[in-house]
Amino acid sequence: MKTFLTLILTLFLVVNVFATAQYPDKIIYNGKEYSLHSNPLEMYFEKYPDKRPKDGAMSTALWRGYVATFEVKDSQLFLKDIEIQYHDTTSKESYPYKWCSVIKEVFPDQKDIKIDWLTGLLVIPHGKLVNYVHMGYGSTYKNYILLEIDNGDLKKEKRFKYEEYEKFKERQFQVFKQTDEYKKIKADLQKDGSSDEFIDSFLRSYVTEYTSKILTE
Repeated sequence: MKTFLTLILTLFLVVNVFATAQYPDKIIYNGKEYSLHSNPLEMYFEKYPDKRPKDGAMSTALWRGYVATFEVKDSQLFLKDIEIQYHDTTSKESYPYKWCSVIKEVFPDQKDIKIDWLTGLLVIPHGKLVNYVHMGYGSTYKNYILLEIDNGDLKKEKRFKYEEYEKFKERQFQVFKQTDEYKKIKADLQKDGSSDEFIDSFLRSYVTEYTSKILTE
């Protein structure tokens, strides 16, 4: 996922393609469906690019080309569905696009697909919209749930109000700055000519994507 986020930064700097709010993936947690401000399948598609759905309608609001639905069951993360949008040529509606499932094409003959390749943090915003930002997952919400996943197993959950979540991200970033991983990522991004100030701002915003564990309370 880190490689994918480096691509996001590169594209943002070059063509600003992420200046559009994104269709989020979805997750069912404790029996309730939420939007998910993380994309667990991207790590899989980075490793197996030929598996990425290819026939979906692409748009600036759906840069990855699909929407996935996940579920936490018995403290494990599973994939429930993958959907793509397609252009319905028979439709007479003003927006002639529909959704269809492609999970059987991506994972043929598989059931109970555990996301065992994922070690990282999942961000679940919920509640009232506090501030809408027309870019990526930039909008903020009243409440957040943060799930720490280790090889597809749920290890820890933390819940925050918006203000608490922003303070947590700052603490997480300050601890992350002391790691060799931070230094390596920053050095890689500096090769593109990005300033230290911009890189730190970007990594601070996406710190829950660049860190795989909750580093601070």
